[in-house]
Amino acid sequence: MSPVTDAVRTQLCGFYEEAEPAEAQMKFLGADSLTLLRFGPDTGGVVTYATLGCSANPMHDPSDFMPDPNSGPRAELVLPIVGGLDAVIRPLAMLASSPTVEGLILQEGALLDFGAPLWPDARFTGFVLADADVPDVTVDHDGSPVTVNVLQPIPATPNEFALARAKGVPELRAKWAERGTVLADPHRASVVQTPGAAHVPGAGTPGHGRPGGTARRGPGPRAPARR
Repeated sequence: MSPVTDAVRTQLCGFYEEAEPAEAQMKFLGADSLTLLRFGPDTGGVVTYATLGCSANPMHDPSDFMPDPNSGPRAELVLPIVGGLDAVIRPLAMLASSPTVEGLILQEGALLDFGAPLWPDARFTGFVLADADVPDVTVDHDGSPVTVNVLQPIPATPNEFALARAKGVPELRAKWAERGTVLADPHRASVVQTPGAAHVPGAGTPGHGRPGGTARRGPGPRAPARR
């Protein structure tokens, strides 16, 4: 643990009012070990899965051959699931390790399509990143303030990705709001049913998990964090 991840853990435990959440460790080739925290269920039956470790280092554009090791955006992820579903832990960890393994930058509005079901029988093939309800964390690190953005990866279907690519993420989010979509429901239907809105190929299938789509390498939204 580092001062940054310690501060994030404190923030998460305070926000979810759970001092000792269940946790698991996961590691992918080429990336440091990640901690996955499990909070809840809360009074509404929602279990929240959170990453801890993604923010240990800043994210950099892989085209920058001499990045400043102390500057760059940092992020952690929180994924609420109605009823809980531990099968989301692996794709969540894959996403959190993608800045190290794939050189992706995780940020609000990024489209992260793995090109395959996120878990067995899932309708969803990836995530749309949004700002989470958990406030961002700012901590002093080596004499300088460091801010960690807390993001919520929203599971999305191939047709939803197609709409977001064609018309933008705000259009997709407007459809979710219009339908009153419960985004934490792991069994929800797609809000985009148009046969023509088929999955757009091109996203890789993770070797450790290689997301494709619209996240981004370097600043700006990308595919798992790429634009």
